[in-house]
Amino acid sequence: MTNVLDEKNCVPCQGGMAAMDAAIARDMVDQLQDGWALDEAGTALRRRIEFKGFAKAVYHANLAAWLADTQGHHPDIRFGWGYFEIEFTTHEADGLTENDFICAAKFDTILATA
Repeated sequence: MTNVLDEKNCVPCQGGMAAMDAAIARDMVDQLQDGWALDEAGTALRRRIEFKGFAKAVYHANLAAWLADTQGHHPDIRFGWGYFEIEFTTHEADGLTENDFICAAKFDTILATA
């Protein structure tokens, strides 16, 4: 799925940036593939993917790490036997920014083409 977000690149964070309003964040989740969800406070964007085995979880973690490095925007990544989890938030803003959704959309595109 290609959308406008996956065509953008992250903008370096600068001090004093404001977090996205939770209502806007809820609307932006609709631009992503199924599986993404906001935390209860609307300050983090998460996705969990389950597998049978360990290798696919590691591959997904490596893809997420590569994406983070290319975008300069670094999520929390957790994985183990049978699962991979990724969480985006902008620590500088203490919540979500467009960068988080850009990275999520780019991750969706990578998975769709892998």
